[in-house]
Amino acid sequence: MADSEIRSVLVPLADAHLLIPNATVAEVVGETKIEPVSDGPDWLLGTFLWHGWQVPLISFAGLTEVNDAEPTQGARLCITKTLINNERMPYIAILAQGFPRLTTVTEDNMTELPLDRKPIAVAGKVIVDNTEALIPDLDRLGHLVAHAAFGALPLTS
Repeated sequence: MADSEIRSVLVPLADAHLLIPNATVAEVVGETKIEPVSDGPDWLLGTFLWHGWQVPLISFAGLTEVNDAEPTQGARLCITKTLINNERMPYIAILAQGFPRLTTVTEDNMTELPLDRKPIAVAGKVIVDNTEALIPDLDRLGHLVAHAAFGALPLTS
């Protein structure tokens, strides 16, 4: 692998894709029992237990207003590591509409696109191998989810 290659994962959302580094993906799981979060925003779908952790599940399409309602029936949960260095919330899950797929990003197969508007928690937009994808601001996303899911949770340890 060359220095300019980044192993990544394309996560299918409702009407969009998300491009995240493969190193941040812990696991992709099927349906599980989701516990709602009282008074949470619509994009926070709830939490579920995974390997002893209470993991918040989000609709990234709902958060960024790409799509109002993503179906949960038959969806996958892409469990990712957070970047906020918090012992209480080391993972979040993103609702995926299908199976995320591995891809290698290089200078030759990626084109940066301008954003008409910059939705919250989006760092940029690209085309990778003919697939348009949003690049999340993972640090900001972790803070947003921690605040929505746990309220007064300290954001760093």
